[in-house]
Amino acid sequence: MRLRNVKGASAIIESSDYIIKDYKEYKGKYKELFNNDNPIHIEIGMGKGDFIIGMAKKYPKINFIGIEKFDSVIVRAIEKIDEEIPNLKLIRMDATEIEEVFDKEIDCIYLNFSDPWPKKRHADRRLTSLKFLKRYDCLFKGEKNVIMKTDNRKLFEFSLISFTNYNYKIEEISLDLYNDDIKDNVATEYEKKFHSLGFPIYKIIVKK
Repeated sequence: MRLRNVKGASAIIESSDYIIKDYKEYKGKYKELFNNDNPIHIEIGMGKGDFIIGMAKKYPKINFIGIEKFDSVIVRAIEKIDEEIPNLKLIRMDATEIEEVFDKEIDCIYLNFSDPWPKKRHADRRLTSLKFLKRYDCLFKGEKNVIMKTDNRKLFEFSLISFTNYNYKIEEISLDLYNDDIKDNVATEYEKKFHSLGFPIYKIIVKK
């Protein structure tokens, strides 16, 4: 959900060392930004940052980039960073720009609790639509690896069809993550909320 009128959001974002302001200039050379050859994982639609911050802290040998289009949301992520995290960067941008930002350098894409865009006429806006899956092709360094979590059953079903139609292979699937054997799970803020309300959390890992 979009937050509104966060006082001083623009100034906080502008002054943060975690924000990549000239992100398109790093296309194809993000390893230079991190100054290492470690894998790069991105989360598209990171929300308030619980997941991407938690992952960066847990896996220091992986570089993480969180992507979010709303100032009023990304500023909340910045405010949560309470220690130096050298393997974390954030980009304020719309996902439709993704092909202009990365080029054969990403190892994994996370899609967590994405907007389901429930109306049929908006299906192409879903981050797991064939339109977006095609956009992701040029991002990956080698093997294509997408990990998705959602509480929305219809979006999950749509995504299963979309992934398989685009020749992704299902590596792992859960229809109720918290009643399955959770492995190394880092929760998002939405995940915590919906799980506390008793909603099942769906997860899928696909590769090709």
